[in-house]
Amino acid sequence: MARICERFDDLGADGAPARLGIMGGTFDPIHIGHLATAEQAREAYGLDAVVFVPAGNPVFKKHRRVTPAADRLALCRLAVASNPAFCVSALEIERGGDTYTVDTLRELRAHYSDNVELFFITGADAVAHIVKWRESAAIADLAHLIAVTRPGYALTAERKREIEDEGSFDVSYLEVTALAISSSDLRARLREGRSIRYLTMQSVRDYIMEHGLYEHMGAAIEPAEEVPAAETDDAADAAVRSPQAVAANDPIEAGKGARR
Repeated sequence: MARICERFDDLGADGAPARLGIMGGTFDPIHIGHLATAEQAREAYGLDAVVFVPAGNPVFKKHRRVTPAADRLALCRLAVASNPAFCVSALEIERGGDTYTVDTLRELRAHYSDNVELFFITGADAVAHIVKWRESAAIADLAHLIAVTRPGYALTAERKREIEDEGSFDVSYLEVTALAISSSDLRARLREGRSIRYLTMQSVRDYIMEHGLYEHMGAAIEPAEEVPAAETDDAADAAVRSPQAVAANDPIEAGKGARR
């Protein structure tokens, strides 16, 4: 049985240098923005693989109902099936308890040999507040950070220097294609009976429709956007939020939201 994920459990076992990307998030549901971001990061940094890690019990999602972990895990597996460089890990779901990035990175570091470099993919607005993440100093020692930006949003040179001064963080900045898509928008569309075709993989859409997911999720429990909080909301949606979404929310509060 795979400990991390079936496709890449043995990555680096031959002693050759390897690079593993990690994309964590609630993925409620996963959509093409998540996939496009992961693919562009893979290509830009020569990643041998990207593992998607659905959160089990995301601390900063307790303000709303979260779809059962088994369904979110199934959706992720369907979404990545056609990309041989992608896989999905259930380690956070199987671990139980609250979800923190540092715990996941420690588990990955313990599994893979030292010739495997870890690259954690998240949003630049989340990285801007990295010192607020749980055990941020340990994160700096465990993984390189890929801070994803969209056209129209980027950290200032001054803020980048502040991040460098706050710790030994190895941060690279990557501008990706802006897609005005969020998980909250997909949930709203489904709740209202609107189409999500082409906003996610067809297999994901089919599973959602077959299982009736999101149909009865009340608007009152929905946040206005997928805004990452300080230590644990959604690295994935932090990475793919569009400039429109950034403008609609206080960037300081937005930075407080990535599931760290």
